[in-house]
This record gives sequence, structure tokens and C-alpha cells, in this order.
Amino acid sequence: MIKHWKRLGLVTGLSLTLVAAGCGADEEGEEGADGDNGDAEETEENGEDADADEDGEAAADYGEEVDYTITGIDGGAGVVQSTEDAIEDYELDEWNVQTSSDAAMIQELDNAYQNEEPIFLTGWTPHWKFQEYDLEILDDPELSYGEAESIHTIAREGLEEDDSDAFQIIDSFEWEESDMEEVMLEIQDDVDEAEAAQNWIDENDDMVSEWTDGVDENAGEGETISLSLVAWDTEIASTNVLAQVLESVGYDVEMNQVEANYVFASVADGDADASTAVWLPHTHADYHEDYQDEYEDLGPNLEEGAQLGLTVPAYMDIESIEDLQEE
Repeated sequence: MIKHWKRLGLVTGLSLTLVAAGCGADEEGEEGADGDNGDAEETEENGEDADADEDGEAAADYGEEVDYTITGIDGGAGVVQSTEDAIEDYELDEWNVQTSSDAAMIQELDNAYQNEEPIFLTGWTPHWKFQEYDLEILDDPELSYGEAESIHTIAREGLEEDDSDAFQIIDSFEWEESDMEEVMLEIQDDVDEAEAAQNWIDENDDMVSEWTDGVDENAGEGETISLSLVAWDTEIASTNVLAQVLESVGYDVEMNQVEANYVFASVADGDADASTAVWLPHTHADYHEDYQDEYEDLGPNLEEGAQLGLTVPAYMDIESIEDLQEE
């Protein structure tokens, strides 16, 4: 039987082409054409300058409307640190990050979205909110949030020797962004987490059978596997799926919901057997650097399907974090 959420620690691109037509063969005609092109180019440049000014004014207004506040999740999350880095990289001295839970951030988003009010969020994909709301991640030319990431699985040292069947399933677990979002969306629609995971498993038997190939149906009888995770919808989805598969071959599974730092510490110390919740190379880089010699990195369970960034509703007239800079 799966034991849900036993806590082990503190839940801490306008290309414009000018075509000169009807150019005369004499010098006077050429000069006229040149003069016309010059006017057109000047008009284009003036138009671009005007657009840039408008964008800057709109972004400045947004800052005032939201009291220069970015709504974030818990302070230990990598996306919060990346947002603080962005504030420094783009010299957004008046801005700050207000940390909260994922649920509280979504409530703030929903309140703003229903009234088409501006809001800035610490965002990441995959996440069901990008299906529920029309959102955009702002361009980040400074790469404060890094490139697209992968989500890795880590396992405690010695797990393969202690339980090769559990290790095989955990090591083989790998899926796509669309798979994860199916589970996340169903959970968001109030389906029980374990049920949503099992529904996905039932619809993807061919994939799951590759994870369990060669494992006896009673391999885990009498054995317990402990999985650590952070309380993010992505990790709730992946951990529940892996737990259901392990349970299908007899294991009891404990899912331990903890702060991000303790995900790493728990596996490194052997308090947990594994975690599917490691975002690399950016989000959890510091934690991974601290503990990587004390656990086994099994590689991505979701390859380059994860992205962090400053996120806004699509109705807001802003494209880049740079637009928030004061002139």
C-alpha cells in the first residue's frame, strides 16, 4: 500500500522589406528614388522607436500596478533563486519576489486572470496552469533562468545491490512532457492522485511494461521503497506513477513530501531510496553539487522538457524581461 506524504523534514523576431519601384533611368529619377527610400527608412525607424517607447511605458505601468512584486512559490525553490538572479541581472532594483506556496500562487493568478489584471509569476513547464490559462514565459536574453532543463532520477548508493528489481523499475522510468501533463491535468480536475496515475498506467501499458520487463509480479513482496519529492505538480505526477508501478509488483511505497534541499539530503543519507524530482542543470544545481558524490544520478526521466521563466498572462503587452528595465 502506498503511504501518502509522510513528511521527513521541513517543507521548506518585423522583418520589413522596402521595394523601390518605378526607378527612372536618369540621374534625377535615381535621386528621387533615393529620397523616397530615405523617407521610408526614417518612417520605419521612427515607428520602431515609438513601439519601443510604448512597450517601455506599458512595462513601467505594470510595475506600478503590481507594486513591483513577482508572485513566487516557496523560498527554497530554484525558480525563486533564478528570479532573484534575474532581478540582479536586469537591474530591476525596485522589484522583489513574494514567496508563498504553489497553491497560493495559483490563487493569486486566478484572481488576476479573471479580472485581466497584470501579474508576474515564477513559472515553469510542464505545469497544468499553461493548459488552464493562456500564459507566456518572457524572453530572457541574459539567461538568468538558464536553458531548457531535464528532470533526473537519483537513487541512494547501494540500492541496486540491495534490491535490483526496484532499482530496475526506478532506473527505467522515463516519459514525455505530454505524459506528465495528462496526469497533472487529471489531478487538477479533482481526480485522486493515485487514481490519475493508475489511469495513465492503464492507457500506456506498452511503455510501463518496458520499465518492469523481467521483474516478477511479486518481486517486492514484504519490501518498502521510500521516494522523496517536492510538492510540485510535476513531481506529484511522476512520483505517483512510479509508486503505482512499484506497488503493482508487490512493494509498499512511502512518498515523502519535503523541501527541495531535503530531497537531496534524504537520498544521500539513505533515508530515502530515490527521487524523480531533480531539475538539472540549473534549478537544483547547488543542491546537486553539494550531494552528487553521495547518491547515484540515473539520468533524465524527462529529457529537456522543463523550462523556468518569468511568466505573465498573454493579455499583458510585454515580451521580455528587458522591458521591465527603467530607461
